[in-house]
Amino acid sequence: MSQPCPTQPARSTRRLTSGLGLAAAGFLVAGLAATGVAPAHASEAPIDLGAASSFSVLAGSAVTNTGPSTIGGDLGLTPGSAVTGFPPGTVLGAVHVSDAAAITAQSGLAAAYDDAARRAATAAIAAELAGQTLKPGVYAAPTLELTGTVTLDAQGDTNAVFLLRSASTLTTASDSKVSLINGASPCNVFWQVGSSATLDTRTDFAGTVMALTSATLNTGARVDGRVLARNGAVTLDTNALTALNCARPVAPTSSPSVSPSPSPSPTLAPSPTGPITPSGGPAATASPTAPGTPTGIPTGTGTPTATPTGPTGSDTPIPSVPVGTPTVPSGAPPVPVGHPPTGLGGAEQQGTTGASLLFLLAGLAAAGALAVPALGGRSSRRR
Repeated sequence: MSQPCPTQPARSTRRLTSGLGLAAAGFLVAGLAATGVAPAHASEAPIDLGAASSFSVLAGSAVTNTGPSTIGGDLGLTPGSAVTGFPPGTVLGAVHVSDAAAITAQSGLAAAYDDAARRAATAAIAAELAGQTLKPGVYAAPTLELTGTVTLDAQGDTNAVFLLRSASTLTTASDSKVSLINGASPCNVFWQVGSSATLDTRTDFAGTVMALTSATLNTGARVDGRVLARNGAVTLDTNALTALNCARPVAPTSSPSVSPSPSPSPTLAPSPTGPITPSGGPAATASPTAPGTPTGIPTGTGTPTATPTGPTGSDTPIPSVPVGTPTVPSGAPPVPVGHPPTGLGGAEQQGTTGASLLFLLAGLAAAGALAVPALGGRSSRRR
């Protein structure tokens, strides 16, 4: 009798456990979505301020200063035109009032503000920041208050981004402080404020304040960063704003992109100038002449090395006369024996006649030497 398989209950248990785990994960994600908090991710992309990045103070309606404030970067205003209190205030950068630079800076601020407003929160946060230590991420609350010290811990990542977002106001109490530790940089700390921001006396602040309406710094407040207002005024009173020398942020990518290398274009071989004769076809009427090859017919008088042979297999072999066989000169026709030429006699007549006879005998001997092998070959075939 067979025993039941012991693995079946274990598989059922694993399936049940897996199903419960998936269900729990689903409830967790749904809960985070309901509270407006997204799951934390590895790193937040930096916020690009564009042309506003060189400005320590930027306002929409006015910039007002009291006392010996020091502005480390540029000061800008647009569309307003009222900048007062300089001196006694000092601007170490450039001052731009309703010019092209100020307009471009306000455009950069608007884009950065909207970017910060669209980002999903990665963690919940209480309105009161004092006593908290925050890791990199995006934090959102209806309002933000600081009555002591808040610590921003980059955990060794110098590119860590902190975004703290208030739907309405940001206010600090006297002697409040923003502490940056473990590589946190004011270049990567952003405060997005839905209306106005107020930093009370002797507040030690860090990062970039982006207020939709206005920003006010009370006596002795100092900012390691920027105070930027889109529509309203920036009001200063014996403050110090340190200019930030930050590299232009670059959004992280999953993998570096590689541009494909262009494929080399094939190089066509030059075509010959003369016609090309296909293999097996009729010969072309003209062929290209190689450089340096003489086109004329050689005029040398050398004797050809090949010995001409008579045709084989014919009934009547006809000896071929070699190309190098001397021919009878046209100016000295042969003279028959017994008929001396006119005007010659004696030894002259005999010398000419002997030379002519020798010339004829040489030609006949050469013809006979060519004919004998041909006749011999014919006789052999007949036998």
